Amino acid sequence: MAVYIEPKILKGFRDFLPDAEIVRRNLTEKIENVFCSFGFVPIDTPAMEYAEILLGKGGGETEKQIYRFKDNGERDVALRFDLTVPFARFIALHRAELTFPFKRYHIGKVWRGENTQRGRFREFTQCDFDIIGSDSPSSDFEILLLIQTTLLNLGLEITIHVNHRGLFNKFLQHINQSEKLVDVLRTVDKLSKVGEEETKKSLESIAGEENAKKILEFIGAKGNFTEVLNRITELSGGSSPESDRLLTLYEFMKDANAGNAPNSEPFVLDPSITRGLDYYTGVVFETFLNDLPDIGSICSGGRYDNLCALYSKEKETVSGVGSSIGLDRLLAALETVGKLPAAKKPQIAIACVNAEKSGEYQALAQSFRKDGINCEVFLDAGAGGEKQPVKQFVLAEKKGIRYVIIPGDEPLKDKMTLRNLSTRENREVSVEEAKKTLK
Repeated sequence: MAVYIEPKILKGFRDFLPDAEIVRRNLTEKIENVFCSFGFVPIDTPAMEYAEILLGKGGGETEKQIYRFKDNGERDVALRFDLTVPFARFIALHRAELTFPFKRYHIGKVWRGENTQRGRFREFTQCDFDIIGSDSPSSDFEILLLIQTTLLNLGLEITIHVNHRGLFNKFLQHINQSEKLVDVLRTVDKLSKVGEEETKKSLESIAGEENAKKILEFIGAKGNFTEVLNRITELSGGSSPESDRLLTLYEFMKDANAGNAPNSEPFVLDPSITRGLDYYTGVVFETFLNDLPDIGSICSGGRYDNLCALYSKEKETVSGVGSSIGLDRLLAALETVGKLPAAKKPQIAIACVNAEKSGEYQALAQSFRKDGINCEVFLDAGAGGEKQPVKQFVLAEKKGIRYVIIPGDEPLKDKMTLRNLSTRENREVSVEEAKKTLK
């Protein structure tokens, strides 16, 4: 007796049917085109790494979410939880083979055992882009500009919230709370999720009532970019390299005329943005949709000057800055605001009138494909006699194909019938006339 296995899928994991996967791939292509236009190049890394590689600097929250196990060789391994840590290992391993500054992008799946919610799954796709080997403010700004350009290219209105982890560290040092840095960072990072009152309670338990008040004052500074910068600079004890860098970035924003977007203030200085992961050391940022702020950040990142040093014996550190777009959350957002990219499907199909002529039908299809026209060949006429083309018209409509060609006895020589399924009109045309119509 055959054994029945129930077809089921793990919570937080998904199958993608053709229509959904076509949209995902089209979106990925749009994103890649922008990355390439800035001079970024693709890389790839293994989905699985030694656990010590991934956990070297991830922090406590990461360790709780990571998929970690022993393989058949009793090696301690784990699935990557992001694309940044494997990239740091990649740089340490291939440093001699690369030219710096190195601009890369990497689009791939990652895994986190976290609670599922709208636009958030346990297996999901990230689109990362980084500049490694430059600690210049211009590299920080190029990442910010790339975020803006990519999302504007998708028809989205966005606001990028910027901060500097170093300036926040300097502030904590100024109020004698440096030893509480990690706990304070993670508490502040959850501000948008739990609200100010809960954040206040958590900060009081960590740093005391008076210091909690000071921290809330710092992260709650309001105003335009320069007003907020002046206030947090004052609260952190005065001008510093960190505050100077934020000022430089603001000047770059004006010089690049980045404000010529649908949103006149696309960059906002937001002291509450800290990013929870331990490896960030400099400028950090999160990106929100103006029409859908509740979905959370769809593109986040920052500078991580010391990350690569963890995997290298070289004393010299390699500076890096980068960001990551959550493809699944972005898709959910685009669907909500009605801006999903159109699916690319074959424009035409060649009906199968005589299965014995399949080779000639494919040759005809190749002629269209060489001219950049997507073309599908229906594979079997099946039973049904003269009515069979009607069934193929129905099949084409279900697939979203607009035109069907009914070939003649000699498909490569005879005129053919070109049927427009949307108007139900037939035309007798040559191959070249059909191509002209379709183009």
